[in-house]
Amino acid sequence: MLLDLDGVLNPFGATTCPDGYLEREFYPGEGPERYCPAHGAWIKELAAAGDLHWATAWGEDANTLFAPVLGVGPFPVVPFPPLPFPPEDKVPAIARAAGDRPAAWIDDNHTAAGRRWAAGRSAPTLLVPVDSALGWTRADVDRVLAWAGEL
Repeated sequence: MLLDLDGVLNPFGATTCPDGYLEREFYPGEGPERYCPAHGAWIKELAAAGDLHWATAWGEDANTLFAPVLGVGPFPVVPFPPLPFPPEDKVPAIARAAGDRPAAWIDDNHTAAGRRWAAGRSAPTLLVPVDSALGWTRADVDRVLAWAGEL
């Protein structure tokens, strides 16, 4: 299970803070990020169903800054290139983290390179697109859990 943060857990594309979310400035001077306290339970469900990794440019900050407000983690972090980097540059790191194991990748920006990687794998692979204006939904979680249950 590969879980992105910005656009997924932090619906930065929403014009206002969505219902059920709170705002907090994790990086002083960069404006508030959004988070939903209910996501902590959802993350725990995914972690119980499989090997969960943060797949986010937040890097270890996902564990030290974000996870504590949700009461989860720490989880392994997929190492990405230094910011800024184009979204398709996530694919090699995701491929290394997944190896030859089944992988569910939850992200708001699946690129053509990511879709080619997923389609070319012999291991079961699920790409879960999330709208950055809506954020992660219970339907997204249920989709991954059902997929994992069928493996």
